[in-house]
Amino acid sequence: MIKQPSNIKVGRRKTAVARVKLVPGTGKYIINDKDALEYLKSDNFIKDTLLPLKVTNTEGLYDIYVNAFGGGIRGQTEAIRLGIARSLVSINQEYRPILREKGYLTRDPRMVERKKYGRPKARKRFQFSKR
Repeated sequence: MIKQPSNIKVGRRKTAVARVKLVPGTGKYIINDKDALEYLKSDNFIKDTLLPLKVTNTEGLYDIYVNAFGGGIRGQTEAIRLGIARSLVSINQEYRPILREKGYLTRDPRMVERKKYGRPKARKRFQFSKR
């Protein structure tokens, strides 16, 4: 099994996966070789992904390079946030209690429930007809 470099951390949410690399720098934020605003198309999504940096007062100290795939934009946003939080902990262990308290180190385990046979969706049933 090939082990990835330790400075790259993985974040996951639903079916989205984000590989995050934090490098000391000026605050550049690149997702899939595009500027973050160009990729996510919303300031709210960008603010959401940068919350771990805000909480630890490290905004603008690191360049962030992300490779995100799978899922939708919201799932990728939360996967990136988890990856950034894990990267910060690998850089400095003192950030761990702060990020843990805010819930940024917890992977959201919720996934889509599979469709069952004899039903139109996972739990929905066909309309009942008495006659």
